[in-house]
Amino acid sequence: MKKKMKLSKSLKSNLITYGIVIAAYIIMQLLIASGSLSSLLEGLLVPLCSYAILAVSLNLTVGILGELSLGHAGFMCVGAFTSAFFSNCMEDAIPYAGIRFVIAILIGAACAGIFGILIGIPVLRLKGDYLAIVTLAFGEIIKNIINIIYVGVDENGIHFSATSSMDLNLSENGTVIIKGAQGITGTPNDSTFTAGIILLLITLFIVLNLIHSRDGRAIMAIRDNTIAAESIGINITKYKLMAFSISAALAGAAGVLYAHNISSLAATTRNFGYNMSITILVFVVLGGIGNIRGSMISAVVLTLLPELLRGVNNYRMLIYAVVLIAMMLFNWAPAAIAWREKTAYRFKIKKKAKEAE
Repeated sequence: MKKKMKLSKSLKSNLITYGIVIAAYIIMQLLIASGSLSSLLEGLLVPLCSYAILAVSLNLTVGILGELSLGHAGFMCVGAFTSAFFSNCMEDAIPYAGIRFVIAILIGAACAGIFGILIGIPVLRLKGDYLAIVTLAFGEIIKNIINIIYVGVDENGIHFSATSSMDLNLSENGTVIIKGAQGITGTPNDSTFTAGIILLLITLFIVLNLIHSRDGRAIMAIRDNTIAAESIGINITKYKLMAFSISAALAGAAGVLYAHNISSLAATTRNFGYNMSITILVFVVLGGIGNIRGSMISAVVLTLLPELLRGVNNYRMLIYAVVLIAMMLFNWAPAAIAWREKTAYRFKIKKKAKEAE
């Protein structure tokens, strides 16, 4: 009986999470249809989906696996550039935007997942600060490599150069797609708010079902006590690599969504560097480590807040900082936790009293 109640409780929690996303989508569509949403906020809808996916996927590594990763923007960068390269090459060959975009998502997620496995095999042997430093270095290496390579395509195939586009030796019909620090321009604008919501729901479905599965319980056992988990026969390397690679693949999918929403894609520090990795980590910490729904909501709120405060430009960042501190205290201060538990307990008592009547 207890097991059934626990399963129904987790299912109810998952349905609430899906419901929040679907309700937000319906509200936004109504606002767009009525013309009540400004063009600035409408342009943020796809990035909001992308950031929410990044926050949820990083929470799988930080909150569920219990490992601090600072290279999440690197996996996003891999997914963004591989998918943008594919879309630019296949724009004429696959004229149907929907089919091309789905294939781009699969390619971006697969490439990021492969990088997650390759990086995870040596890196996951480390712990704590050492793991954070190595993953941070990986993100910076990926960004800097993309900034120096030139890739072109002609009838002879794909050409690479690490010096300049002149060294690609392309034919007259050849095209330079990745232009070093200039990145990729002219990527098809295939990302839509609807596609972003669908991808976010798929991400939530994958992560939430993994958490409540046998594999998820094994991953959380490793997080809580590695030695105890290993003593009962749990394959530590297998489950760590599973969580890390799934997290990387989902970050790559978010990168695909991001890349197909902008006309010019460049591997800058702001987009794919250290700052982006820290921003995603802030979403996770403020939303609650291990709290999937909270990290998603935190990503949306903290992305929207600076834009909504543009009317008070002189005090915008001050208010933003105050909100960050308030959210941190509300989530982690012992007094705030105790108050939330008391409030929840009183609500349950009142609910039971009404049901008894």
